[in-house]
Amino acid sequence: MARRASTASEPTNKDSSTREHILQTALVSFSSHGFDGASTRSIAKVAGVNQGLIPYYFGTKQALWREAVDRAFEDLSGALGEFSAAGGANPSRNEVARMIRLYVDFVAAHPEFVLMMNEEGKRQGPRMRWLVDRHVKPLFAGLTALFDRVGREAGFPGHIAAIHLNYIFVGAVAAIFHQAPECRRVSGYDPMLPEAIQAHADALVHLFLGDSSLGKSEPGVFHET
Repeated sequence: MARRASTASEPTNKDSSTREHILQTALVSFSSHGFDGASTRSIAKVAGVNQGLIPYYFGTKQALWREAVDRAFEDLSGALGEFSAAGGANPSRNEVARMIRLYVDFVAAHPEFVLMMNEEGKRQGPRMRWLVDRHVKPLFAGLTALFDRVGREAGFPGHIAAIHLNYIFVGAVAAIFHQAPECRRVSGYDPMLPEAIQAHADALVHLFLGDSSLGKSEPGVFHET
């Protein structure tokens, strides 16, 4: 039997692979250069594709940016798995510690995620509002619920507002990774090594929960190389 030809509404595996490659390239470019500094021409060049494929797959540069951001948060949700909704599930301290470790692993593996958040979060505008309303507010709500419960158990002073804990946590997780070149120059310490990533997770669990042994997995489960 002759194989039926694919139609325009049925993307081939090659189409899907090319589209995904453009998305990942765009996310890195937007993170490094900002929305205005990243042109579709430069994204296509780095991706090694014809520039016409960007309007073909995504329409506009704005639509490409939004889909790249959506994909970044989908990847984050996938990395956290069941813990992405832990804020509403009354998690134990051990479960929160595992979530912290998973988040550290994700940020270390995807420094472009934090760079993108920093790039858009520092200025007023429609992209910041869209990003916050669509993604950051739900993430903030989940972290607030986690730290509200765990903070009481860990003895955090009651006058420390959730907003401060959230930004302290997010900054503490990410700074060493997105400033890795500075860290290497200052100390000779490479924060991107697997053992350094785990040590950073241990430090954060100890700082926020008081016990760096919490949430530890069998070797290789949360820290694949």
